[in-house]
Amino acid sequence: MEKERYNHLNTYLKNKFGERTLKICIDGNFTCPNRDGSLGTSGCIFCSERGSGEHIHSAPSISKQIENYFSSYKATRANKFIAYFQNFSNTYDTVENLKSKYDAALIDNRIVALTIATRPDCINESIAKLLETYQNKHHVWVELGLQTANNETGKLLNRGYTNHQFTQAVQILNQHHIDIVTHIMVGLPGETLEDIKNTVDFINKHNIQGLKIHCTYVVENTILAQMYKNSQYEPISLETYLNTLTYILTHISPNIVIHRLSGDAPKDLLIAPQWNSHKKWILNGLDKLMREKDLWQGMHYKNEEDAKANLLSS
Repeated sequence: MEKERYNHLNTYLKNKFGERTLKICIDGNFTCPNRDGSLGTSGCIFCSERGSGEHIHSAPSISKQIENYFSSYKATRANKFIAYFQNFSNTYDTVENLKSKYDAALIDNRIVALTIATRPDCINESIAKLLETYQNKHHVWVELGLQTANNETGKLLNRGYTNHQFTQAVQILNQHHIDIVTHIMVGLPGETLEDIKNTVDFINKHNIQGLKIHCTYVVENTILAQMYKNSQYEPISLETYLNTLTYILTHISPNIVIHRLSGDAPKDLLIAPQWNSHKKWILNGLDKLMREKDLWQGMHYKNEEDAKANLLSS
């Protein structure tokens, strides 16, 4: 069997927990400073009213969501699970309320990890200390949105935070030994391959353990959808996306775990590009491209041979 050409999340989880480990997506009824009026009310230009967890069907309580999951067929597919707070900014609350919500999810011994998706400007020392307390029993990682290292693009996206705030959040989480997964997006308005290069270089300067890569897709009821309809934005092609993925993977640190290579746009809201709804096209196309060109993660990161040896021995 051919060695993996990049660090797959599934392989990482199996090595860490000894067997297949699945995520339980949770709606913690959070909001975002970009929506509640603190920084704005419209959110990022690509974000729908339901946030990134459009597919989550929320229950009356967090514990009930967990109970419902373990009562369904999904719980038969694995023995170990990750409690994943996905929708909106899941550290945007008081420490007391955060603890109550996280505790409500960790009610089953089969849950071995806690994952928190949030924004860099919603991380501080008190929150990091709280997250660190869970590491006695659970592996903890925080997903931090970055999207791009171009602050001007960040303003266009209305993300509401700067690269400096991202760096500060990483430093705080590093100090408390909490793993970090970074989100970046390909095909953002006005961005070029040079912006991608700069974003990859920026990430490589930080102590990051994981990476999620998303194509920029257009969904209904967003500012980006209006830009698309007004011919102010054109999504990239699948070919461009695949070629950009190969650049990112070959230049990113070989130690980083690749958590995602495409975003799952809700089919009932997706406007464009239509190829984004065909995940196999993306994954199979990338695998084919990397095999044909003999590419592997980190091959252009610092020392080529050290990078390849590191990846293949993992």
